[in-house]
Amino acid sequence: MTAPSPGEPPVVLDAMGGDHAPAATVAGAVLARRAHGVNVVLVGARTVVEAELRRHDALGEVAVVHADEVVPMAESGAGAAALTRSSLAVGCALVGGGEGGAFVSAGSTGAAVSCAVRGIGRAPGVLRPALAVVLPALRGGGSVLVDAGATADPSPAMMAQFAVLGAGYARAVLGRPDPLVGLLSIGAEPGKGNRLCRRAGELLAALPLRFHGNIEGHDVLAGTVDVIVTDGFTGNVLLKNVEGCVRTTLAMVAEAGIASPERLAEVARRYDPETHGGAALLGLRGTVVIAHGSSPAATIARACAVARDLAGQGAVHGIDATTAEPVT
Repeated sequence: MTAPSPGEPPVVLDAMGGDHAPAATVAGAVLARRAHGVNVVLVGARTVVEAELRRHDALGEVAVVHADEVVPMAESGAGAAALTRSSLAVGCALVGGGEGGAFVSAGSTGAAVSCAVRGIGRAPGVLRPALAVVLPALRGGGSVLVDAGATADPSPAMMAQFAVLGAGYARAVLGRPDPLVGLLSIGAEPGKGNRLCRRAGELLAALPLRFHGNIEGHDVLAGTVDVIVTDGFTGNVLLKNVEGCVRTTLAMVAEAGIASPERLAEVARRYDPETHGGAALLGLRGTVVIAHGSSPAATIARACAVARDLAGQGAVHGIDATTAEPVT
């Protein structure tokens, strides 16, 4: 068992969020504490959460904060803010009030974004938060995809801010001192894309960033750029398409017998949500990680470890200053 560091701010985990909650979330919290040394606080219906903790002989080992309400997985966001006693709202309020170092949820992304904005607050000048996921690149390392699903219909100004947030995240997490930023579109030539892409491209070109210009879908996993900027709708479709294509391709390769099971497992791990734990919600005054809705216990545990590490490194707070003014 790995003990948490003394005085480490706890990671606040939404015990009721996710397709397999609270069984998977509580099991994930116990695993995060025992295997990764993460100090976790579970937020949810106390009797239900404590019953799950008993199953793992962990009652008293992981703290519980009661929350009366549960935000449905189908809630897109607007109605979540009205449920002020939900596990999402209470958890975000704990982090916003300084009683937690980071917040993790596998619940509805839209609801989590709404509660995080309300309970933790946007960083100065930020129009909308954005989800950042690090995708593995063919030549090694990775690229930051932003937005991966927080804002489906952003304005061009919001997308320009996503680029600034993503570049800051690439510097902090990937160690890229001067990240190369690309705008996902339907053609590499300037002026290609819909009205949103074209206007966003104009704004990106005027920012103090190393802007590559447009990139296409085949560039996403090639490592062409360090930061891939897109709207949340396209980014989420892209992310799930990548996950599905990898699973299908590996299954076909395995069936053909042209690679060893060990090598296939190694490749699969690079794209497994358990490896990266979840997506960081950028543009807030605190650290928030959103895990896959279908996350099992191991992925929840990894998300808690990622959230702890991001908060400890100041990786999210370190990019707040780059978004002091809205992009116009």
